[in-house]
Parts: sequence; structure tokens; C-alpha cells
Amino acid sequence: MIFPGHCKEVGYVTGKPCGDRVYFLTRYMIREGPDGYEILEVGQDPRDKGPMRGVNSLRTIAAGRDVAMHPSPVNLHDRTKLLTLAAESGHRCTIFRGLDEHTTFVCDPDPSALLAIHVYDAVPPQRAHLSATIQDLERDGLFGELMVRFVPHVRDIREIGADVYPCRAAGFPRTVDSDTVGSGERVAGCMTGAQILKECGREDAEMQEICPLESVREEPFIARCCRSEREGIRAWRGKFGGVVHWGTSPWTIAETVKKVAQGWREHAEDRGG
Repeated sequence: MIFPGHCKEVGYVTGKPCGDRVYFLTRYMIREGPDGYEILEVGQDPRDKGPMRGVNSLRTIAAGRDVAMHPSPVNLHDRTKLLTLAAESGHRCTIFRGLDEHTTFVCDPDPSALLAIHVYDAVPPQRAHLSATIQDLERDGLFGELMVRFVPHVRDIREIGADVYPCRAAGFPRTVDSDTVGSGERVAGCMTGAQILKECGREDAEMQEICPLESVREEPFIARCCRSEREGIRAWRGKFGGVVHWGTSPWTIAETVKKVAQGWREHAEDRGG
């Protein structure tokens, strides 16, 4: 796969105001001709030191029917989206124009280059905070430069069929924070809920574990948990990932995703990957 690291590496040829010289950052050129678009790799003259430099070689990467122009402007920083669109285009190479008229391309797209991050969350409330916030941030292109995709694992705790649930905010009729729990009743909860029941003299209740962190089976992951001491980048039962608090901010979620992706890739060789 050829995917320039930044649009500044890609030049779009519309004329020769400086002869056959190119801007010093240029590694690739896009040229439009009678038979369509042509994508070229540029070899610069190493003896030149100025902003405009001579060209030692031009190698054609793709041309003609192998190259397509995406029909509408896109966010060039959302590399995940660009790679996905290129893979769906049906062409070897796809050229993209940015909202600011810069240009880049993807050639021989390889979706396996995207790192899959597993997201562990729970509903209700109907909007699973962690999973839904990630979807919002992903839609806005915030994670695009990380080259990641997300695999949601959102558990519906209503399926447990418990007698009592954690809190009234989720819309349940009977909850630990508002109602008395009877002996032997089934309670949907976690370590925190068990501690509350103990302090209230209801250790005889049957606890059904619902913590998203306890559901982690894949790595790398990001999971939601109400225990602040578990927050941060960590290994959980042998799986690498990040843990955020139950009501954490979008900023913290975005930072955690970035740290998980970076940490996973930094230690890829240690895992034999």
C-alpha cells in the first residue's frame, strides 16, 4: 500500500512555473492527461538545497483506468476514512481532494493496516456513553490519523432479568441507590454495588456482574468502569488496553484511545507482531 504520510508530500501538476523543478517536500506528483490521471514517484536531485529542486527520476505508480478521483471533497486528515473509501472504489489508486483543495491518494489499499480497538460498554442508559462518544469523535475525524477502527461490545444488562439494577438514572423501576434489596434477590451490579449492599446489610443478595471491564476478552481494548483506581493504560487479565471512568469526558476518551493505539504499536515487536 502507498499512502503518503501527509498531503504536503503530494504535488498536483498544473504547469511548470519553475521549469522541471519541484518543491522540496514533494515525494509524489499527480498529473492529469488525455487518458486520465497519472501518479508519479519523484526522485529529487540530492545536490539541490533550495526550496525548488531538480528531478533525477520519475516512476509511474499508476495511470489511466487504474486511477480514480473521488467525486467529492473529504477530510484529508481522516486517514481511516480515506483508506476505507479507497478500498471500496474498485480501483488500484484513488485520488482525494481536501476541503482546502490539497490533494493526496491511496494506492493498493490494505484495510488490515487499520488497528482494531475493542470497545467494552453497557446499556442502559440508552446511549452507551463510551461507545457513543467514540462514534461521535470518529464521525468528526478525530481519530483519523491514528489509523484505527473500533469493534463495539455493548452489553444490554436488561437481558440479565435481575430484580434490582444499579441506579435510577438508567430508568429501572427498582435500583440499589433508591430501594431496599430483599434477601436472595438477584442484583445487577459490580464490585461497587457489592460493597454498597454489604454496608447496608444485604450480603445475602445474589450479585450478577455487569462491569464492562469484566467482559474484556480481546485486545487492544478500551473499557468503561466506575472504579477510579482502575483508570489509565493497563493490562487487564493479560489483555492490553485503556480504562476510563463511567462518566468521563470526550477529551479523556480521545486521549485514552490515542495512548492505547500508540502503546500497542510500540510494543508490537515484543509480542512477535
